[in-house]
Amino acid sequence: METKVLCQTIDELCETCCEEHQEVARDVLSRVAGKWPLWVLHVVAANGGPMRFSRVMEQVEGVSQKVLTQTLRQLERDGLLSRKVYPQVPPRVDYNLTPLGKELLEQVLPLWQWVAGRAADFAAARERFAGRTVESSTEPASVSA
Repeated sequence: METKVLCQTIDELCETCCEEHQEVARDVLSRVAGKWPLWVLHVVAANGGPMRFSRVMEQVEGVSQKVLTQTLRQLERDGLLSRKVYPQVPPRVDYNLTPLGKELLEQVLPLWQWVAGRAADFAAARERFAGRTVESSTEPASVSA
């Protein structure tokens, strides 16, 4: 698809939405495109059923407890995960993928496949960029009078 046609299609899609829905769509897209949400959704989906916070934390390497808590709340708020609290001591909380969350993962799969298939291209682009950055930082700065 030509870039111009692609942009026109996006513009037309935005025009069919009311301002409130456009804002929600941008917000959800921005949030889902963050560092952790898709990974968290994948981990919960791969579990195949309800999953405790601590198990999610174990499988999403590098995420802090605070950030995981925020991510889970946002995913629940957007209807992508469900949360069930059991009244016991200590409290037990399970997270589960919702039908909307499953649908999102199905829609994102082609993007993941494309990115994975183009990883070598991204790596090469990063190497070119790093080389250009090194070259430009070794050039003498021009001084204006």
